[in-house]
Amino acid sequence: MMEIVKYPAAVLEEKCKRVTAFGPSLKAVLDEMYETMLEADGVGLAAPQVGISQQIAVVDTGDGTGRIDLINPKIVTRRGEQTDVEGCLSFPGVYGTVQRARYVKVKAQDANGKAFTIEAEDFLARALQHEIDHLHGVLFTSKIIDYVDEEDLVFEEADTE
Repeated sequence: MMEIVKYPAAVLEEKCKRVTAFGPSLKAVLDEMYETMLEADGVGLAAPQVGISQQIAVVDTGDGTGRIDLINPKIVTRRGEQTDVEGCLSFPGVYGTVQRARYVKVKAQDANGKAFTIEAEDFLARALQHEIDHLHGVLFTSKIIDYVDEEDLVFEEADTE
């Protein structure tokens, strides 16, 4: 397990370097990041959140899409708007309403350097944007419209069941 870096660690606000070395060692980092994300009950984890200033992220929203490894990702298309509550593993207990695109098209590479494109909507699009922001040193707290108390978040979840 990797240690999740908490704000105000400087690495969280740095623009990450592009990955140029692909292969088994990168795959091992992705695997360890994924296990760390699952253990922390997250849906995404970017490399700076584990102290690595490289353009690496993993996402798995639990929607059946499965694990998505993103190396050097770039959002090439954004459409629509959605506003919802977000949290972040590097900001325990902090939640806020954030506006993001409803649809994104992302170009990235896998652990072997092979290029691919993914299109996403709704929650998956939100997760991809959140993690890609991390790779550019952009924190979700800079985009919060309104902060949400953790107690209110629990109440809302219980209210919808």
